[in-house]
Amino acid sequence: MKILSEEGLSVRKIETDIVVCGGGPAGINAALAAGRSGARTLLVERYGFLGGMSTTALVYPWMTFHTMDGKQVIAGTAQEIVDRLMVEGASPGHVRDTVGFVKTITPYDPEVYKVLIIDMLREAGVKVLLHSFMDEVQTRDGLIETVRLATKSGKYEISASQFIDATGDADLAYLSGAPCLQGRDSDNLTQPMTMKFRMRGVDLARVKRYMIDHPDEFYKKTPFDELEELPLTGVLGYFKHWKEADLPINRDQVLFFTGPGPDEVLVNTTRVQGLDGTELEDLTEGEVQGRKQVRMVADFMTRCLPGFENASISSVGAQIGIRESRRIDGCYSLQVQDVVDGRAFDDCIARSGYPIDIHDPSGKGVQAAWVKGDGAYDIPYRCLLPKRIDNLLVAGRCISTTHEALATTRLTPSCMATGQAAGTAAAIGWEQGISPGKIDIGQLQERLIQNGALLRSGQTV
Repeated sequence: MKILSEEGLSVRKIETDIVVCGGGPAGINAALAAGRSGARTLLVERYGFLGGMSTTALVYPWMTFHTMDGKQVIAGTAQEIVDRLMVEGASPGHVRDTVGFVKTITPYDPEVYKVLIIDMLREAGVKVLLHSFMDEVQTRDGLIETVRLATKSGKYEISASQFIDATGDADLAYLSGAPCLQGRDSDNLTQPMTMKFRMRGVDLARVKRYMIDHPDEFYKKTPFDELEELPLTGVLGYFKHWKEADLPINRDQVLFFTGPGPDEVLVNTTRVQGLDGTELEDLTEGEVQGRKQVRMVADFMTRCLPGFENASISSVGAQIGIRESRRIDGCYSLQVQDVVDGRAFDDCIARSGYPIDIHDPSGKGVQAAWVKGDGAYDIPYRCLLPKRIDNLLVAGRCISTTHEALATTRLTPSCMATGQAAGTAAAIGWEQGISPGKIDIGQLQERLIQNGALLRSGQTV
């Protein structure tokens, strides 16, 4: 990485090969793939640590690497991260989901994850800039020339041949002039935001006993027949308690996951609707509403739920969790029928077994639909390619999908997988001096498979 500026200049300039904007699950995996190829790779993150929604918004656990019948369909660098967390004692690996919504979930310790990720990126030769907010993009003739970063030490101007948008909000694509969409077609409303929080002092044995004794008060897919023997990993229900409490939160049940501490849970129950996560004033209001709801929900849980009598809040997300905001209008938009039918694509660069999971933008419930066929669907490479900007790839939550299909591609393991694909494609483009849209798909797929990605039905880890 070559620093071109001299001390004292107001704008510091850096030349590199590949720039990844956004240090969440997609950006981390993209930067690892690009850095390991030998390309000079720069990862830019606005917070003082990496992890994206996994660390800033306490999105936990990761859901899911498998289909409903337990077949693993996401691996590659995402699985490598899990393996290294397991070595650190910071994850049990893939365990049974006792909510019953998916087959497996992957708990992890976010504080270990923050440190591990930096180690892995440095091993791959990736330069990381934290506390760096990307706020300006310069383009010419359909190419990004530079991105500008606002930092404590002034402006940085970064030039590269390939760029990857892993911001979650399609910030880089939007600022470069690539067409973007937002929300559902009828009114542009997005899935609600959620402020997640942890509670300690929970008697999980009492929670499990109450579930076994009152199965009608919990999600119908909960594996009650096996619950006595299974470690409790997640709970969806307490329908009666929630209805009787009549809280001013537009949701119809309590959802929480256990860990990482033995008496700890992560609560995913608040719901802030009708606000735009890309608008400053809306985002501000979402933070305010979300924190008020946290206190309300925690008070309800300690007063009303068996097992929570001695529990208390131990941490709250650094920011509210965003399920949906902008996404690109790319070369192909993944459709809900593609997901439900388990469709295969010739240009597949990732697969997923996570169902459609739409938290209603304006109502109480969650709309769900499961994947048919072998339980997994393909994500085509064209979903990573925006229109109008030739040297840009997109990964993670803001790839090209419909509002309904985004309800599955937004999940962390899927974002990890599209991140690895984007980083690998950018590296091939850099090596050959061509735009991402011109690389050979077969070559991309072969390199992904060599690095552990699962792209074909029947392929195993």
